Amino acid sequence: MKEYYIQLYSPHGLIRFNDPEIGRDKDTGGQVKYVLEMLEHLSLHPQVRKVDLFTRKIIDKRVSSSYEKEVEVVNEKARIIRMACGGNMYRPKETLWDYLDEFIDKTIRFIDEEADFPDIVHGHYADGNYLAGQISEIFGIPFLATGHSLGRNKKNILLQEGMTEEKIEEKFNMARRIAVEENLLKAADVMVVSTQHIIDTQYALYDNVNTAEFKVIAPGVNDELFYPFYRLDMPSFKMSMEQEQALYRINSDIERFLFNPAKPLILSIGRADKRKNFEAIIQSYGQDKELQAMANLAIFAGVRKDISQMPDDEKDILTNLLLLLDKYDLYGKMAIPKKNDPKLEVPEIYRVAARKKGVFVNATPGENFGLTIVEAAACGLPIIASPTGGPKEILEQCDNGLLVDVEDPKAIAEALKKIISDSQVWEKYSTNGIVGANQLYSWTSYANKYIELLNELFQKKNTEEGSLSHKTAYGKKLANAELFIISDLDGTLVEGDDSKGLKEFTQWIADNKGKVVFGIASGRNRYITEQAFAQYDLPKPDILICSAGSEIFYTDKFIPDKGWESHINYQWKRKELQAALEKFPGIYLQEEAAQWRFKLSYYVDAHFDEDAMADLYKFLDDHKLRARVLLTDNKYLDLLPFRASKGSAVRYLSYKWKMPLEHFITAGNSGNDKDMLKGKAKGIVVSNYSAEMEDLKKYHSIYFTKNPMGTGVLEGIHHHIAKEQLLGSKN
Repeated sequence: MKEYYIQLYSPHGLIRFNDPEIGRDKDTGGQVKYVLEMLEHLSLHPQVRKVDLFTRKIIDKRVSSSYEKEVEVVNEKARIIRMACGGNMYRPKETLWDYLDEFIDKTIRFIDEEADFPDIVHGHYADGNYLAGQISEIFGIPFLATGHSLGRNKKNILLQEGMTEEKIEEKFNMARRIAVEENLLKAADVMVVSTQHIIDTQYALYDNVNTAEFKVIAPGVNDELFYPFYRLDMPSFKMSMEQEQALYRINSDIERFLFNPAKPLILSIGRADKRKNFEAIIQSYGQDKELQAMANLAIFAGVRKDISQMPDDEKDILTNLLLLLDKYDLYGKMAIPKKNDPKLEVPEIYRVAARKKGVFVNATPGENFGLTIVEAAACGLPIIASPTGGPKEILEQCDNGLLVDVEDPKAIAEALKKIISDSQVWEKYSTNGIVGANQLYSWTSYANKYIELLNELFQKKNTEEGSLSHKTAYGKKLANAELFIISDLDGTLVEGDDSKGLKEFTQWIADNKGKVVFGIASGRNRYITEQAFAQYDLPKPDILICSAGSEIFYTDKFIPDKGWESHINYQWKRKELQAALEKFPGIYLQEEAAQWRFKLSYYVDAHFDEDAMADLYKFLDDHKLRARVLLTDNKYLDLLPFRASKGSAVRYLSYKWKMPLEHFITAGNSGNDKDMLKGKAKGIVVSNYSAEMEDLKKYHSIYFTKNPMGTGVLEGIHHHIAKEQLLGSKN
């Protein structure tokens, strides 16, 4: 029986296991609760040896210091791992996209340091799925994805509400999110969803929906927390001191608002979000005097301290709720408490309402699942919810309430009166909800179905090429290697038709493929580098550093290193550079094919000399523009991000793959190779070197060979291995 190591990814939100701040803001809603419950209950399954939840590390005085802890131990098999990215401050999820590649780089280092590769990665929400998808590709690991909510659906709702496309893009980074969601439908091995409704309505909006494999696994409720209201009356039942205190607080919080707290309690719980539609519930109650005589109303709209200090959208919602309370004069009949603890107090809120023979209302139209519905049902509350989406599937399976048009206040009021006024109807829905939640929506059932899915995936993987054949798994080789060999191409391994020693060099790389990573570092761009592999019988590359260090790719599939792109993009102002250099004399923009995002290329006049180069540096400094300037053969001028170079790329690879620089051997023959030859790496200068390399002879770590080209590179490798005993000694 295989035991699995599962990694879950959810970078946004404030995530902690103890006392989670569910409902604190729009990024800490049901999805955070979902992943925390999933983490705990998967860890309890006998086939799970370890499960880690990766999220973002936050150091911010505005939030608890608990989010600073790099590793939070949940139990002996479950942890929360926090990765730093995008600075220390807490960020809304829409602003995280530019920093996710930094998160990936640090996750790779973490995996390498632990020396324990996961068996499965599971992403949550678009940003978490981006992370999980990248880790899946790098290490060749099966990839599960859960969207929770989808960009196309949200965009359509916002457009209907009157927001412009431009404003949506500015506020929500929507195009990038939707592109990731489209891609993961092809990249994920399985899309795990909570209801069929999500597939039929939300994923149906995506072009790649027919390429995806879906699996419906409904999340559950924690039956140790969400149990029937009548258990308190059982002789054998004993409440903990914490539960007693939570029950006392909830009763006090609700009853201080009410003139007659003994009446049935209409209840709704959720974040301060317009989609929760609390206004319709208050309107249904406020417009119906008969309903007011029959019952009280309690709305728990997230957690708040001071409404005036909250984000504008939440401030507007809560202000509207209070204005409606005043409009319908619901003082003494309606409670709107300021906070609730999701772990201890929320279950007691449901049970308080159930003991008062109340009803739970979920007024969100077309909700994907409706976890609060299942929680309330498990505690014995009858339900009123929308006849679309996840709520429809839950109520049809459990027969524990009424489906009504939740955007029609009168329909909500009539449904409430029907349940509250008929004790037999109330008892039927209460009993059915308890039984249905226990049988159909438990986390134990979720974990069992989840592990069955993993067993099927791995059985398929072991019997056929199957779903993982498209993944390169290049990361496992890089993480386990003992030696990185990075060589310049032109003039070092090949020169025109001359490839002396290349056959022997290629054979040595092949003989050591389990221990040695081979990389090319060239001034050529990606496409011209590809031509070289077609022209020469070069070793199959693991790494390609192209365009003088402004591009890093992996394998002959040229998979880009997104982390490197993010790293060198710092203070790179390509448009401003090009605009400014239109005024600089003696240089002319090269053709479009020579340009790319991180390279601006020019031809120079024949008289372009050292003085002209000095003038160029002064010109850039005067305009406060930073760039690395490369002049080749006194004809070609390239401007790159100042962080980009062959040497910087080598140092970045050392950091990312946790390979000491002392275990890098670099080889070159000309001035463009200097910065990757110097430093802690072991350098090789082949005998056919350019004159500007003479000054490197003072460095003890650089070996000047007796032989040229590939023969010389192989000579230098043998020299360094013999001298430093590099193979078999990674530390």
